Amino acid sequence: MTNEPMIRAAGVCKRFGPAEVLRGVSLEVGRGEVIAVIGPSGSGKSTFLRCLIHLETVDRGRIEIEGETLVETDAAGRCRYAPESEIRRMRGRMGMVFQHFNLFPHFTVLRNVVEAPVVVRGGSREDILPKAEILLKKVGLWDKRDSYPSRLSGGQKQRVAIARALAMEPDIMLFDEPTSALDPELTGEVLRTMRGLAEERMTMIVVTHEMAFAREVASRVIFMDDGNLLEARPARELFAAPEHPRTRAFLESML
Repeated sequence: MTNEPMIRAAGVCKRFGPAEVLRGVSLEVGRGEVIAVIGPSGSGKSTFLRCLIHLETVDRGRIEIEGETLVETDAAGRCRYAPESEIRRMRGRMGMVFQHFNLFPHFTVLRNVVEAPVVVRGGSREDILPKAEILLKKVGLWDKRDSYPSRLSGGQKQRVAIARALAMEPDIMLFDEPTSALDPELTGEVLRTMRGLAEERMTMIVVTHEMAFAREVASRVIFMDDGNLLEARPARELFAAPEHPRTRAFLESML
């Protein structure tokens, strides 16, 4: 792993009306790192992820994606985003997997994976189909390529969603609680797929309640509470001896 930063976030603030959801969050993510983001519900974890990929706009702070500035705050305190064309290009370097799959119900598994590279990047289906086959085999679902999402389990749907995100050939993968909508017995198959990506040195930020995954797979774990990033340390160190009292209390409630 090199120290080249893939993501730099500095002093990121976000409000929804009177509610201050992010209170100056700062984080750097190196190439090949797996960052697990843990913390109680409502602590700002998902909002932070959505700000990184520009699904939400920030109220203050700076975000860089692979050395390019997505947003910065000027001397007058105004946020200035990059031009829309540059934002689209930066977003294209990131893939995101959501809690609720968001598959197209009227498309087969194969078409769900193929569609984005064709529509967004203007690729040809003939060129993309071999890559889609590789990705569906990677997530163990090539045999389901002609099935529709309604015929899949929740775990299978989430693995299709991962393959679909990877089809855009991102440099960074963001996961927003990818197993929280799944029954416990289906969670393992999704986590195995994510472990495989980690072993391939994919840069990943994973918002998760799966403490075993965070402890065993993440390079670093960050703990958020009430819009603040309270602790960011190597996974084994944080779980063995959390420094912040809120981190200790949270882990005691989860383990």
